[in-house]
Amino acid sequence: MHFHVAAFTERRGMVQDVDQLPTPTVTSEEFLQFKRKATTIVEEYLSTDDVAATASELRELRVPCYHYYFVKKLVSVAMDRHDREKEMAAVLLSSLYGDVIDRPQVYKGFCKLAESCDDLSVDTPDAVDILAVFVARAIVDDILPPAFLAKQLPCLPDGCKGAEVIRRAEKSYLSVPHHGEIILQRWGGIKNITVDEAKARIADILEEYLAAGDTAEAFRCIRDLQIPFFHHDVVKRALVLAIERGGASEGHILDLLKSASDQGVINESQIIKGFNRMIDSVDDLTLDVPNARCLLKSIILKASSEGWLCASSLKPLGSEPKKVVEDDPAVKRFKAKAVASIHEYFLTGDIIESVSRLEAENSSCSCFFNAIFVKKLISFAMDRKNREKEMASVLLSSICMPPEHVVAGFHLLIDCAEDAALDNPAIVEDLTMFFARSVVDEVIAPSDLEAMEEEAGRRKAAGSPGMLALRNAHAMLGAKLSAERILRCWGGGGTGKAGWELSEVKDKIGKLLQEYDSGGGVREACRCIKELGMPFFHHEVVKKALVAIIEKRGKDERLWGLLSECYGRGLITPNQMTKGFQRVADCVDDLALDVPDAGKQLGCYVERAKKRGWLDASFSIARPVPDGIAVCS
Repeated sequence: MHFHVAAFTERRGMVQDVDQLPTPTVTSEEFLQFKRKATTIVEEYLSTDDVAATASELRELRVPCYHYYFVKKLVSVAMDRHDREKEMAAVLLSSLYGDVIDRPQVYKGFCKLAESCDDLSVDTPDAVDILAVFVARAIVDDILPPAFLAKQLPCLPDGCKGAEVIRRAEKSYLSVPHHGEIILQRWGGIKNITVDEAKARIADILEEYLAAGDTAEAFRCIRDLQIPFFHHDVVKRALVLAIERGGASEGHILDLLKSASDQGVINESQIIKGFNRMIDSVDDLTLDVPNARCLLKSIILKASSEGWLCASSLKPLGSEPKKVVEDDPAVKRFKAKAVASIHEYFLTGDIIESVSRLEAENSSCSCFFNAIFVKKLISFAMDRKNREKEMASVLLSSICMPPEHVVAGFHLLIDCAEDAALDNPAIVEDLTMFFARSVVDEVIAPSDLEAMEEEAGRRKAAGSPGMLALRNAHAMLGAKLSAERILRCWGGGGTGKAGWELSEVKDKIGKLLQEYDSGGGVREACRCIKELGMPFFHHEVVKKALVAIIEKRGKDERLWGLLSECYGRGLITPNQMTKGFQRVADCVDDLALDVPDAGKQLGCYVERAKKRGWLDASFSIARPVPDGIAVCS
């Protein structure tokens, strides 16, 4: 097992400090200024190794849409330096991810690096191997999705060095046994310490501190670990101890964390990540400490009032969840209706009807009820054939269900896996595929899978079916071309055609949109989209249609009419519509190279989509849109 920096929270509307600042109008002159300042920041960081100062300076530039250039510059400069600087660059990216630099910018930065590898090789002869390690390290650190490899390779020209980087990252680094530890140790970063060893040492350091009260010794031991990108685990474990023991121990723990912040031992981003991890797991802690939520809320208030925690950067803690009893009549009634709905879905394949029934029966979007539905859906699917397993995955990716609710359902499956194994000998293999598929379909994030394994590890034996399935899912996601293999594990989209590559599906979507835009009928277009049999990939329809509309500058909106028809018929769900718009927002900078006002146009179409009810009112394109008013009809 290897280190995964908690990340990928962007999909749930992560709020970053930089987004709270007024955004300047982006001009070419500002980009040139950003490039000069970014170069200076990179050089200073490689000289000082001060993560906190670097994060602060990057925030102050207040142009987050250009952070991809900082990623590219940092890596390209480090590539020509010693191993120490390469490790520093990798640690900085992990530390800035999510809090300062968002997911699309990191992704785009690595895309740019792959595209420019031929140029980098002129000054750095072994650029291919070094960049391959950086890509592999980013995947191990959870700041790049494993699907980056499969998605980026087709975008690169055959024979270019960037394509060689992708292949080498897959074959030479990510496919070898124990690749996590090997990659993390490549530049001497963690000195042969595994994640389990690090967690054990952190626990020992905190216990010794509570026993002796020696702050300086605790800081020395934390620094000696040399894993600044994993300091969030120090924060989380310290908070657990403070909540469990209370009294004087709580005071000592808070003093330690405050001093660690003041002296720069633990930087701000790691403190925020540690608190957010504690917020995510506080419900589990309430099993042992019933008032854990209240205690954590009190700790957050104290830390915020003392000035070493920015409470506005944390996830909402929420109120005490309502206790739900298993034999409650409402629970029994929901279970019965969920079972009936799932059986009907397996017979009819009607996704929209199933989603509508779930929303009607769980109008309050209760996590407990949603978790029950997830458990029932997958449990029934595992007792059936591949068709039903595929249908279950498709339905799960089509429901607009919060990721934490899906994770709660997976925990229910893990808890009953031992009993289920008596009737289903293949329970480990089935759960492995469902866990991995949910990550590929972006139902949950890779960091959610990491948190699931950590939580289950405290309650389950290492050899239990649930733990085996989680570890197998991690290994499967790290393998080369894993995304496409996982998508085809049960024959491809429920009623679709087995064996299609994602590139083939994208090509078919592009062609059917072209045919419709050239005068084709709307019914024929909808029929073709439905016959693809991949409703979990309909966000690609939305993306390609929007890009085509923007490229025509709104002069021909036949494709907008097609999106309206697909949404009205239920072919494109709200979840897929949102994913499609978000994917266009992620690539709008590149689109602006050909269509300068792409950002303004996208902003206009987002507002129109909100008025039609396609998008939630809270949706935003998460990047600055140039000043000006686009004409919306």
